[in-house]
Amino acid sequence: MKLPNIFEKDATPINFTSGQVIFEDGQPRDFMYVVKTGEVDIVIRTRVVETVTEDGFFGELALIDHAPRSATAIAKTDCTLIKIDERQFLYLVQETPFFALIVMRTLAARLRRRNAQT
Repeated sequence: MKLPNIFEKDATPINFTSGQVIFEDGQPRDFMYVVKTGEVDIVIRTRVVETVTEDGFFGELALIDHAPRSATAIAKTDCTLIKIDERQFLYLVQETPFFALIVMRTLAARLRRRNAQT
């Protein structure tokens, strides 16, 4: 699922090159990311479990449960990302209920896909 562009006006894009690690499994959480251009692979135990494409997002789980990262994110292609920190995340959840619904639906879809793989 894709997020509306409600956060972009205050965001500074960050560029990553193909193959660059964005974050690793076990690292402390800090941000979730929205893909503006390019693609990002989400890797769990050396296996790509999802490729996040333009306007998709990843890393939100760490902002929800405050636990360390549970996957590694690697730029599949050169990409531009928008970072969302916990303060911005909470603001979006409070002020834009549709944002929270998109995050919940995406988490549910990811969980269902993982369950189907086992």
